[in-house]
Amino acid sequence: MLDLFLQLFSFWNFLLAAALVIITFALLLWLFPQSWRNPVQRAFSALLTFVGIVYIGQVFLLRTTDLDAAEIWLRFKWIGIAFVPAAYVHFSNAVLRSTFYETKLRRAATIISYVLGMIFLMLVVFSDFVVGDPFNHPFATQLRAGPLFYLFALYFFATTVWGIYNIELARRRTLTPTSRRRLRRLGIAFLAPAFGVFPYLVFSGFPALIPPIVLVMLTFFGTIALIVMLVVMAYTVTYQGALQSDRIIKQKFVHFMLRGPIVAVGVVTALAIVPIVESWLRVTRETLLAATVIVGIIVFEMLISRSKPYLDRVLFWQDRREVKQIQEVDARLLTTSDLRQILENIVAALCDLLRAPSGFVLAADADEWKLEAMVGAREEIQKFITAQNTPPALTNGESAPHFFANGEYWLYPLKANGSDTLVGVIGIAARTPEPDLTDHERELVDALALQAELALEDRALQKNVFDALEQIGSQVEALQRVQQKQRVVGGTVQERVEEELIASPDFHRAVQDALAHYWGGPKLAHSPLVQLNIVQQSLDDYDRNATRALRAILAEAIEGLRPDGTRSLTAPEWLLYNILELKVIQGMKIREVAQKLAMSESDLYRKQRVAIQEVAKVVQQMEQRDTKAPPV
Repeated sequence: MLDLFLQLFSFWNFLLAAALVIITFALLLWLFPQSWRNPVQRAFSALLTFVGIVYIGQVFLLRTTDLDAAEIWLRFKWIGIAFVPAAYVHFSNAVLRSTFYETKLRRAATIISYVLGMIFLMLVVFSDFVVGDPFNHPFATQLRAGPLFYLFALYFFATTVWGIYNIELARRRTLTPTSRRRLRRLGIAFLAPAFGVFPYLVFSGFPALIPPIVLVMLTFFGTIALIVMLVVMAYTVTYQGALQSDRIIKQKFVHFMLRGPIVAVGVVTALAIVPIVESWLRVTRETLLAATVIVGIIVFEMLISRSKPYLDRVLFWQDRREVKQIQEVDARLLTTSDLRQILENIVAALCDLLRAPSGFVLAADADEWKLEAMVGAREEIQKFITAQNTPPALTNGESAPHFFANGEYWLYPLKANGSDTLVGVIGIAARTPEPDLTDHERELVDALALQAELALEDRALQKNVFDALEQIGSQVEALQRVQQKQRVVGGTVQERVEEELIASPDFHRAVQDALAHYWGGPKLAHSPLVQLNIVQQSLDDYDRNATRALRAILAEAIEGLRPDGTRSLTAPEWLLYNILELKVIQGMKIREVAQKLAMSESDLYRKQRVAIQEVAKVVQQMEQRDTKAPPV
């Protein structure tokens, strides 16, 4: 009975070791996009890498029966074991440094610890001073301790204690409850790598003191604790330098873990059970493996997809009502293609109802008509639309909407929410000179027209929402950058929104939008560029009109691209300035500018992008010069 119990736990330990390797790899991929520029995440990635190496060796070791092959994987595990202390020091010092506390001693300690790790690794690979020959033990194979093994164990636990002290010191230096809570959680989870390596160190040093049942139980629960703590550490470290809200970070992290490592662990577990099932069923292993992978992936993905909305509401219980609304937004929003398909279905239904060969829907757009959907011959519809004037020419002058004759078409005005505001027109090819609808046809036409009105109204509202989001996007990002900066004891970090704005990746887009609406428009009036210090300081010169001030700054930036000497429309050095001066300042159309500069429109578009980038650089330089200028 005891042997069966030990074999069962040994099998579970193999699955847990494989799960830890998968989760470690997944966490490294999760942190990779931002770890290269974030010291804390970079140091934690190093710690994850070395812990992962230990358990990669453990997975292969548990599937090895030959002692010589086992020795290879046992020494391979020491690549991770030797450097885990150095990664401990590196990570804890990076966390402490994020609170603006740094000493030369700690920086030197990080370098020295990696050097010591390399020395111990070389001793393991090329000598028996740290560990010696392998030996068999029930349900375990390990290397014997060498003369310097206990020195390494002392070094390992000393660095662990130092790391815990650094994390606690960092926690004490923070002021906000949120930061303290995160660092307290990180300090508790910080013991995870030590727990992961601890059984192998103890077993090598004192093999006779650990019975097999204690070893397998210690490995089992230690690996579970290590997986949980590494996930907690990764989740906490994700907040370092993040610009998004806690809800978004938590949601993305949980969904990534569910769809990535959890599915992979489930599939690996299913595959590990295949040999057991194979003995019960009379089918080949290849058939079982294929069926297991297919069924496992599909079932796991289905369960995750079905549980995702409910999981989000549990995770964000206080905001569950808003979360539910956000989840439903995607299904409610209408894209341009969605609107066209809805309107095409409505027009097709009307054509079938009235036995008409063609029809269309026009949407009112300022003083122009925009063809949103059509059924039938395009040439006839385009000819009819071209012959019309502004939107009022397509109304019947009556408040009650119904079909009225206009040439070869019957027109049905679509009005917003029962008001007199025209949002569109339905046109159906006339079957008679004047509309002759029956009561039943009129009832169905009114119902379909109401659906078209609702679709156009919703699309107009959504367009306003999208325009507003686009206008405030850069401002929100700038505010998030300021919000995410840590405030620490020892000095206040002075940041300004405009400094974050010019460092934002959306700065170039803000300049492009402002230039596109240079002579007036929402992207100029509501541009985030009005926050710039150079714009705010020039408001008095333009009667406190931010739009005029921003236009003047952009004009000055364009002039900054003007080369010296007499202007030329053909000289290469004048090309960028000529494009902006003709297109933006003079307001010429792309075709006119291309003809004037003797270049193709496609080439002009490419050069225009370069010119806008140069203007953005000039505006950045103007703002930075103003920021660095000493106060008068």
